[in-house]
Amino acid sequence: MKTTRRTLLLAFLLLLGSALGYAQKFGYLNSAALLAEVPEVKQADANLKAFQTQLMKKGQEMANELQEKAAALERKKEQGTISPRDYQAQLAKLQEEEEALSKYEQEVYAKLSRKREEEYRPILERVNKIVEEVSREHGFMLVFDSSTRAVVYAEEALDLTPLVKAKLGLK
Repeated sequence: MKTTRRTLLLAFLLLLGSALGYAQKFGYLNSAALLAEVPEVKQADANLKAFQTQLMKKGQEMANELQEKAAALERKKEQGTISPRDYQAQLAKLQEEEEALSKYEQEVYAKLSRKREEEYRPILERVNKIVEEVSREHGFMLVFDSSTRAVVYAEEALDLTPLVKAKLGLK
């Protein structure tokens, strides 16, 4: 009976030791809080805001000019100093300008998106590289982002894609 207990105890200790030896480390970080402290992000935010202000100023000027033209046209109509034919022609021009303003607004969003990408890409690449380096240095197999609930680092050995492809008969 004593040898059976010893054998079971020894087997348990060996199993526990091997399980601890193969334990996988997981970690997490909060990328939103981390990025908020990166000085380059603050500079990128300022650059983006200045660029947005510049674009919005031009759009606002275009909108104000369009409103002034529309108000002047309406005054002419009310005063009877414009013929119905000229009124319709000028109204059509104003509608074209309104469409141009709408197109400019879409261009603003596209320009802002490109500028945001231009400003943040190098910062995010640098931070992601450092997250990967720290994860490897400290033996983490998976690192999660608590602010997005996404995996930000995964050890390649955990990738099941090749196994699933093989099972599906894919190359």
